[in-house]
Amino acid sequence: MKCPFCGYTEDRVSDSRQVDDGESIRRRRECLRCKQRFTTYERVEDVKLVVIKKDGSRQQFDRDKLIQGILKSCIKRPVTLEQIEKIVYKIENQNSNLLRKEIPTTEIGEQVMSQLKNIDEVAYIRFASVYKDFDDLQSFINELHYIMESEEDSENTENI
Repeated sequence: MKCPFCGYTEDRVSDSRQVDDGESIRRRRECLRCKQRFTTYERVEDVKLVVIKKDGSRQQFDRDKLIQGILKSCIKRPVTLEQIEKIVYKIENQNSNLLRKEIPTTEIGEQVMSQLKNIDEVAYIRFASVYKDFDDLQSFINELHYIMESEEDSENTENI
């Protein structure tokens, strides 16, 4: 494994553990040259999912790109990287379990919003504002009303 700090290719594994319910292995490594520590993940490579973009073009699903998009919506919010990785893991798992080879970005966006809504409403709104491409303030307000109504519905259900 190439050290992300100095590029040296020899390291020592200091810790290994299963994550994502045994679907991958997290390894803590230490570079033998610069002594910096870094983390790697190993997972079984399965059939690659193809994403159908809004313009109809297709590209391979990129989990890192999805993580980066979610991270942007979670800036200065109490959402951990572990929570974001769990969201992406659930989306990957959900779609591979359906044995789908292609999925529209619209479905991925809806799946992300569904997960974010339960974690952090501000991050949800931020993600939705980019994903849904609000044209005006009224679209944004409508989305806020939707969140508030669904929150009231869940409170009413809890009180029954």
